Amino acid sequence: MHVDLPGPAGRIEGLLESPESPRFAALVLHPHPLFGGTMHNHATYQVAKAAREAGGASLRIQFRGVGLSEGVHAGGPGELADARAALLWLSGRLPALPLLVGGMSFGSWIALQLGCSDPGVQGVLAVGLASRTLALGFLPGCPRRVAAVQAADDAFGSVEEVTRLMAGPADRRRLAVVAGATHLFLEDLAALRREAVAAWDWLAQEPAIAPRSGSP
Repeated sequence: MHVDLPGPAGRIEGLLESPESPRFAALVLHPHPLFGGTMHNHATYQVAKAAREAGGASLRIQFRGVGLSEGVHAGGPGELADARAALLWLSGRLPALPLLVGGMSFGSWIALQLGCSDPGVQGVLAVGLASRTLALGFLPGCPRRVAAVQAADDAFGSVEEVTRLMAGPADRRRLAVVAGATHLFLEDLAALRREAVAAWDWLAQEPAIAPRSGSP
């Protein structure tokens, strides 16, 4: 269902979809707004659909200035604030569930910043890591479980670069590669969805965190 959320720049347009009894709640963030990224992007849709196939509720949002969301693009800090507001809303809507955050390209960069700094987040799914254009040096030190799905022929982040960023123990880091795909995964969206389902399921298996207090 379509929802309007309160955000730091005004209204945030969102789309909440959920099975009858979700096992986790996932915030899903879209690619760069200045390059056509929206919550209806093909890959973003597949990542959200994968969350539902894995048994979770998914909330997609439009960053500020996209669709019906108010405000203007802010280069990262404002979009991080939008995501934080959406995560707070989702936490209040489904307070008993573990929280996961995921994103595609620019959205994965925002998701990692949010998830790695918020102790209420159980894990992060990063799809299409743009390691050549976005600052991801903080990723190796992220204390959360992180799953990544990368296209084998991604011009914005090679598998070798992402593998180095994702180095860590097997119970904390998970990397899947989609063969024959480029950055937006248009060559094999079905494979992206399969890998994302597996990644969400892996992230959701972490023992549930304590119930959150102070929900709105």
